[in-house]
Amino acid sequence: MIRFVLRRAATALLVLLLSSVAIFAFIRAIPGDPAALMAGPDASPATVAAMRRQLGLDQPAVRQYWQWLSGVLHGDLGSSYFSHAPVASLVGRGLAASGALALLALLLAVLLGLLLGVAGAVARRGVVRVLLSGINTVSLAVPTYVTGVVLVLLFAIYLPAFPAGGYIPFLSDPADSLDSLVLPALCLALPVSAVLARYLKNSLVEVLGQDYVLAAQLRGVGPARLLLRGALPNALPAAITVLGVQAGQILGGAIVVETLFAWPGLGSSLLQAALNHDYVLIQGLLLLSVGAFVVIQAICDLIQAAVDPRMRKGLT
Repeated sequence: MIRFVLRRAATALLVLLLSSVAIFAFIRAIPGDPAALMAGPDASPATVAAMRRQLGLDQPAVRQYWQWLSGVLHGDLGSSYFSHAPVASLVGRGLAASGALALLALLLAVLLGLLLGVAGAVARRGVVRVLLSGINTVSLAVPTYVTGVVLVLLFAIYLPAFPAGGYIPFLSDPADSLDSLVLPALCLALPVSAVLARYLKNSLVEVLGQDYVLAAQLRGVGPARLLLRGALPNALPAAITVLGVQAGQILGGAIVVETLFAWPGLGSSLLQAALNHDYVLIQGLLLLSVGAFVVIQAICDLIQAAVDPRMRKGLT
């Protein structure tokens, strides 16, 4: 297990390094000159050139990347072009809001995915199966912003059970903070739970058809015990892999959801930074998002390795 952990950690570090190169190259490929934008539309070429020297944009790209990477390794993500505040402090402001949102969305996705997946595997025919299939299809097909609007109309306007938007820090008012989290977290969780439920249902159906399950049925093992202690543990590894991949769906959908629900998180900060051509802030936010995804994927792999010994031995 230790060897597997070390190998997985080395892979994660390599992915982060390559991602940093890709992010840096992508940012430099975006049209627009931050120096010209900051200098103003009436600035002279000499003023723009001086601004470029001040920002370090006149240096070779390799040197710029190395300076940025060295700063990142020392906890310095640079300073914003426009607010001149450290990027680390700007990221920290939205990290608590985005972290709480992503955590609750992931929890809801797991709970809904398990419930719908198990129910879909058990109810293989009839009205229940059609209903569950319809819920999964709608959750996958409807865009996130449409889901958000529907949730606001249903649960904030027509049935005013939750606020339509806004962020309340947990320490200031825990009850209201959780209420403000429900709708945006549910909006992010629905498509992820649908994918998780589909994979879990297919895995359970396959496991329930195995010979050892049929033999247990002949021995008189009850359906509930057979499902929870026999089939579900063997179907979980595939679902855990899907969950790790779908965590990116939660991170990617944060921009739309945070904008829709007026949530002051990293997604809305990234959108504002893109509008301002604040390249340093964009780099920091993208690197943090990729890092979060890599960490979540690594944790899911470790959980799957703990559940499935074949993965630790490289057999899967």
